Amino acid sequence: MGSCHIGPTFPAWLQSQKDLQYLDLSNASISSSIPNWFWNISSNLQYLILSHNQLQGQLPNSNIGKFLPNLYFLSLSSNGITGTIPNSIGHLTSLEVIDFSSNNLTGSIPSTINNCSSLIVLDLGNNNLSGMIPKSLDQLQLLKSLHLNHNKLSGELPSSLQNLTGLDVLDLSYNNLSGQIPAWIGTTFLNLVILNLRSNMFSGRLPSLLSNLSSLHVLDLAQNNMMGEIPVTLVELKAMAQDHNMSISSLYDNQRSSQYEEKLIVITKGLILEYKRTLSLVVSIDLSDNNLSGEFPEGITKLFGLVFLNLSMNHIIGRIPESISKLRQLSSLDLSSNKLFGSIPSSMSLLSSLGYLNLSNNNFSDKIPFIGQMSTFTESAFDGNPNLCGAPLVIKCQDEGTDKRQSGVEDKIDSGFVDQWFYLSIGLGFAVGILIPYFVLAMRRSWCDAYFDFVDKIVKWLLFRKRVTYARNHAQRK
Repeated sequence: MGSCHIGPTFPAWLQSQKDLQYLDLSNASISSSIPNWFWNISSNLQYLILSHNQLQGQLPNSNIGKFLPNLYFLSLSSNGITGTIPNSIGHLTSLEVIDFSSNNLTGSIPSTINNCSSLIVLDLGNNNLSGMIPKSLDQLQLLKSLHLNHNKLSGELPSSLQNLTGLDVLDLSYNNLSGQIPAWIGTTFLNLVILNLRSNMFSGRLPSLLSNLSSLHVLDLAQNNMMGEIPVTLVELKAMAQDHNMSISSLYDNQRSSQYEEKLIVITKGLILEYKRTLSLVVSIDLSDNNLSGEFPEGITKLFGLVFLNLSMNHIIGRIPESISKLRQLSSLDLSSNKLFGSIPSSMSLLSSLGYLNLSNNNFSDKIPFIGQMSTFTESAFDGNPNLCGAPLVIKCQDEGTDKRQSGVEDKIDSGFVDQWFYLSIGLGFAVGILIPYFVLAMRRSWCDAYFDFVDKIVKWLLFRKRVTYARNHAQRK
């Protein structure tokens, strides 16, 4: 019954449905609280979706596990549910998917959730949860997807998370987490596809062992306090070096948990984009807005599958390598607000998939290679580089002015040269036309007499024709 207009309250006839196994009331325009009787409608209920409504109130703190012993899929996402997550959640021991995302839940994550030992997906993102990440989460050893993003969680990552060796998705973005990014992430989560620690307070250096994450498609560590050089070992991120990528839906082999739809917020091209069904198209590295230094990591240009690359707002120096043209899948490139210098490589014109480029606020110099794909970008992509010149900037390159002046001088020289030859040829032609007949007639007396006799005859004939014409005209007037 998903997307059917049933609300604004829960239909009373549900109370008589004692054999329900599958109930989908998503997007049903229900805006009331969940009634107490609802949790006891059927002990056979396995699949319950109440997402995308306007549900109010709090979750019950009673032992709902006693009434729903077989429930394996529970989604209450995108509602207005308030209060805390009750400790009784730990009584739903058959749960494989908990999705409470996008509500107004407060308080801490209950440690009793570790009793849900069959959990494959835990999504508590987009709430107001606080406190630390429970160490007891290490009991969820079947967990593949953990979303705690957009909350107010604090503290360091508990080392007990190392036990979650089957994780494919770890999204802890937009919290207040601190400390260093532990190196064990690179040795424990070998199947990790998405690692999102964006917008926290992590500090220290990037662990070089992140290169062990051979299945990684998304690495987002933006808006932290990371320092030091970007590890050269990033070139070993094998999944990013492939031209084609796996389908995220294949993360969940279990048919029941596969009904949960993975999602990811990606900030790219100056936009906030949410990917769901097209998530498999995202291959991204975002290390922006940190304190990273050192030279541009040329090894990144060997990650041929990269679609989004953002290293902006750091202290990276050096040149963009010509080999960047190997990133043929690249759709967005942001290197703005760094200390990069030198010429912009002309090979970038070969990046035919590039739809967004930002090289502003660096120290680039010389003429912009405004050809190929590079000719599709506006002045804003190159602003803040005082030594850059040429289109699309209004600043012209010095060699362009020199070339124009040189061309003008050459044109004048060529024009003067042509004029001289023009007048000389006219003079020579006139002289030849007059002198040659004169010398010929002077040397041959008989030719001279014949020539002038011919001229006399022509003149006499013209005079005769003129007299005849005059006589006719005069006779007609009379």
